[in-house]
This record gives sequence, structure tokens and C-alpha cells, in this order.
Amino acid sequence: MAAPERTRVAVVGGGPAGMFLGLLLARGGIDTVVLEKHPNFLRDFRGDTVHASTLGLLDELGLGSAFAALPQRRVDSVEIQLDAGTVRLADFGRALPGLHPYVAFVPQWDFLEMLADAAEHEPHFTLVRSAEVVGLTRDGGRVAGVRWRDYAVAEPAAVEPAVAELAGVKRSAAEPEPAEHVLAADLVVACDGRWSTVREAAALVPREFGSPVDIWWFRLPRHEGDPDGGVGRLSGHEFMIMIDRGDTWQCGYLLAKGADAALRGEGLDAFRAKLARLQPWLADRLDTWPKTLDDVKLLDIRVERLEEWHRDGLLLIGDAAHPMSPVGGVGINLAIQDAVAAAQLVGQWMRHHPGPVPADVLSGVRRRRLRPTALVQAFQRAAARGVVSRALKGQVATSRTAVPLPLRVLTRFPILQSIPARFIAIGPRPEHTPSWARRLERMAPR
Repeated sequence: MAAPERTRVAVVGGGPAGMFLGLLLARGGIDTVVLEKHPNFLRDFRGDTVHASTLGLLDELGLGSAFAALPQRRVDSVEIQLDAGTVRLADFGRALPGLHPYVAFVPQWDFLEMLADAAEHEPHFTLVRSAEVVGLTRDGGRVAGVRWRDYAVAEPAAVEPAVAELAGVKRSAAEPEPAEHVLAADLVVACDGRWSTVREAAALVPREFGSPVDIWWFRLPRHEGDPDGGVGRLSGHEFMIMIDRGDTWQCGYLLAKGADAALRGEGLDAFRAKLARLQPWLADRLDTWPKTLDDVKLLDIRVERLEEWHRDGLLLIGDAAHPMSPVGGVGINLAIQDAVAAAQLVGQWMRHHPGPVPADVLSGVRRRRLRPTALVQAFQRAAARGVVSRALKGQVATSRTAVPLPLRVLTRFPILQSIPARFIAIGPRPEHTPSWARRLERMAPR
């Protein structure tokens, strides 16, 4: 769909935060354009966790039944497999009364298409795919819109940049450059992730907190009889998480920050041997998976946060404002909470006032979301340094007779498992959708 030349809100990035915000604002009667640089949502290595806080928001929007129809795995607890046995870390059933005492694992492309379908029924919503934002426009000192390239109008023989990026194909010099456009807006909202183009264009530099670990992200086939849901495995110096995607496992192998080149230098067979030692029941599929180390992607973990989340005419939320660690899988849900808070504050103002949004309204989003963001990042940093990093250095006992003290406490006093469960699944400050964005539906059985 072609974008108009002007809109009230230009949302950069069609991820969970961007699509959620676009849907909410459109339901408030605010003209909103979401610019998504890829032609579709089919990208690997995206987070799949949808937590109880987000499930409640979907119910408020009348999308509970649509979500329930998506392919998914529901997990009512989090466990970690040690050499000494399996230890439960969090019990969602104990901590979360109501309709959603679980975390759902859902392919993110299905989740985003569901949001896109709901939003495209709103007359004030426009989603433009294959639209890569490359810069900002300004009116004096105020951000007044975005410059974007339209890859959808490239010649059919040309390889679209999103597809080329995934396939490793470079554009030929003979291929035409995509058309460039300007979209004027009263407000630009950056939802374009940890490598935000908008943040860079606005010359905003986040504070870095550092991370002692990175992750190798890859897939393995899932066979009948494998465990369900999510699996964590810690043994010796090795730590891996596995997310059940139905016919495949999405796997994350943790490594010390900066160790990528050295591990790749050991070769594919050495990596397969590590996986076989860590999870022996995977041995029947490791002769052919991963096919090459090119199938193993490095996720450079960053924990950062902007001191300010806005400029005149510009708001940043989600990973564009505060890149998160994947610890706990809470980044998606925290970004969605940001989007809901933005709709509550900024959307409410725009529904009753024309023109640009005042600075005090934009800064209110940061004031509202800073404390929960800082708490979650502090939790992630503590977990990474206190458990994961120590485990990779062999400083956490994982023998068949030794269980680390914090895990022994959780095992002896199961009621304590509700604390991490609620922190992960709900978060320190859950948001609720504005009344003007809600819809009623006949709830399907769950």
C-alpha cells in the first residue's frame, strides 16, 4: 500500500511495539502510518515469547480469540536442566491467577500478521511494507517527518534488499535505486529496534551497561518425544536455551562476550560435539544440523538506555530507547508496554489537539516507563553476571550432587517461584489499553 505524503503519526518499524502502537492510535481516530522495511514479517531469530501482560492487553483489544487460534506452545513454568537434575525457576500457575497463567511461544511473524490484520480494518491505519526509513526531515529544530525508500517499486528482476540481506545477495550496480519519498508527520515514533536508524539520525547515544555474554542463535529439528515448551540446560562451562517452535527448536548457545571468532575457528564438528555433550538426546540429528556455521548467527547482546527518549517531534520506545538483553525473554513485552503507555499519554493528547505534541507530553512516556525498564535491565544484568557469566567460567557448581544455592532455595520453598514468575510474566508496571481502543468479543475457550 502506498503511503500518503502526510500523516499525524509516522511509526518507524513494524515490530511488536510499532504494530501495537499503530493499532491503538488508529482506533483513537489518529491517522497513523507504520513503515516496515521488509516485504513481510518472515524473519528468523526474533523473540517468540508473549507473556501474560501482553495476553491481557490482547483481551482488552478484542483479539484474544484471534491470538488463541495462532500456532503456539504454552508454558506454565520455567525449568533448568542441571547435571544434578531439573530445577524449577518460576511457576506461572502459582503466580498468575486468571485466564493466562502461562507464557506463550508464538512465531513472531504470525503474531505480527494478526496485529496487522486487525489494524488494517481501521480507516486511520496504513501499513507500508518494503519501506526503509533512511533519515529524518526537520522544520527548524523540530523533527517534521521521515525520508524513506520504497523497495516495492523496484523492477521484478531486482532482488529486494530484505530478501538479499537474508540470502547474502548483493545488489548489482546495474539495478535501479529505489524511489525515495518524504512522509511529513506531526510526530515520528521510532520502533526500529536496537540498531535504530532513527536514533542515529537524531544523534542520540544510549548509555551502555555492557554484557558479559553473547548468544549463538540457530535451529535444530524437533522430533516426536522431545520435551515441550522451553528448555534450559546448564552443564560445566556450557549453557543453552531451546524454544519449542513445533517442528523445530530455536536454540540459543551462550558464549562469553568476544568469543565468537575463537569458537568459529574450532569448526562445525567441534560445535556439534559440544551440543551432543550438553543435550545427548539431540545426537540423532546433529550429523546434518546445523548444516554449516553460517547457519549459526551471532546475537550481539547489548544492554543500553537513552537518557532522553524524545526530541521535539520525535519519540523513541522499545529497543530503540533501551536495548534489552534476551534474559527472561521480556524485551518484546516491555516494548509493547511502552507502546501502550505512549498511546495512553500521547494518543490521548492527540485525540483532542491538532498539531505537534508538546515536549512535556512526550517526556511523560519516559517518566512512566523508566522505572520498570531500569528494574528489568538491572535484573537482566544481575542474572547475566551472577549466573550465566559465572557458569561459562566454570564458577557455578553443576555436578550431579551440587545445585547452586539460589536454586536450592527455590526448590525447598516453591512459593518463592512465584516471585520470578510474576516479574517475568507481568513485569514491574503492567499497562492497560486506553478505553477508546478497546473492543468486546465473545471469548473462545482456551
